[in-house]
Amino acid sequence: MKALTWHGKRDVRVEEVPDPRIEEPTDAIVRITSTAICGSDLHLYEVLGPFLKPGDVLGHEPMGIVEEVGSGVTRLRPGDRVVVPFNIACGSCWMCGRQLYAQCETTQVTSEGKGAALFGYTSLYGSVPGGQAEYLRVPHAQFGPIKVPETGPDERYLYLSDILPTAWQAVTYADTPPGGTLAVFGLGPVGQFCARIGRHLGADRVIGLDLVPERLEMARRHGIEVLDVTQLEDVPGALIDLVDGRGPDAVIDAVGMEAHGSTSGKIAQTAAGLLPDRLAQAMTDKVGVDRLVVLKAALKAVRRGGTVSVSGVYGGEVDPLPLMEMFDRGVQLRMGQCHVRRWTDEILPLLAGDDDPLGVADLRTHRLPLGDAPKAYEMFQKKADGCVKVVLAP
Repeated sequence: MKALTWHGKRDVRVEEVPDPRIEEPTDAIVRITSTAICGSDLHLYEVLGPFLKPGDVLGHEPMGIVEEVGSGVTRLRPGDRVVVPFNIACGSCWMCGRQLYAQCETTQVTSEGKGAALFGYTSLYGSVPGGQAEYLRVPHAQFGPIKVPETGPDERYLYLSDILPTAWQAVTYADTPPGGTLAVFGLGPVGQFCARIGRHLGADRVIGLDLVPERLEMARRHGIEVLDVTQLEDVPGALIDLVDGRGPDAVIDAVGMEAHGSTSGKIAQTAAGLLPDRLAQAMTDKVGVDRLVVLKAALKAVRRGGTVSVSGVYGGEVDPLPLMEMFDRGVQLRMGQCHVRRWTDEILPLLAGDDDPLGVADLRTHRLPLGDAPKAYEMFQKKADGCVKVVLAP
């Protein structure tokens, strides 16, 4: 089959790789009909290369048609249309029993000190072949895949794989009070959904911040108040002034480790990438290569007693935070990998009707064949051609 494979920094290729097969009774094989490029994939394209090896298959936002199931899978049958969550969970361990699916104890990558295994996402998370491919082996298919209606375009349901539940969790964690104000840093795909879900779940005012004109315009189309950060000298100060001199009740950081505007973080990331893999792994995992400009701005902008919710991916362990200010201002901080299946039953009914309250039909800007994936990665990273979200068709 054809699949997108990693070969080095900014070097991904569509190649022929062996077809997946049933290996365990709880496996399923899914023929992929749509698979998206996630902002997290750009971390693999750029800074997390030390944890990949040439030929690794990328991708963790897939959906398709079940082709084959193992003997232990009774809830699915060939022909079912499914979305595959990016994290792999058994559904029955101690953590899964508490709906902490991203911490599944059956698939935890304990050798790396990490949580549940992920599709297509480095040795840190199990080196499981990903879904930017024609076919995908899905472990623990007795629990993970989400059955969706047979009708309707893929993009009505595709985002259940990651970014839609990730945004739903971020908004839930932000806990904006009724009638309150939510600010969202970063209007990429997750940030777009955070802003829309914030309005849907009752925030009186939602403010989105970004520097890309197409992203700002997309948010504006959905009734989001937007701020272009390139026009602001003091972003936290502007937000505080804009919201009653106190700041927003809740702030979401939907950007993460590769934020613009952090020169020292960029230097650290570049330096780590020049080291041999073993040293680069240690520097990345233990020393820290995050660019913290957005997280620090979020912590300074939120009102006293407010909540900062982090959905953007971070990777460092010694990142300096303004703890004295956070403590004095009583800021609450919530974060973590999304527990996808915890939220999908709430979200799925919102996708089935024609009213599209979350605007899933207005996110994808480019749909390209899988063979064009290398070009799509470059375009997405450079934010060229108005690119906000890319969907690949195997």
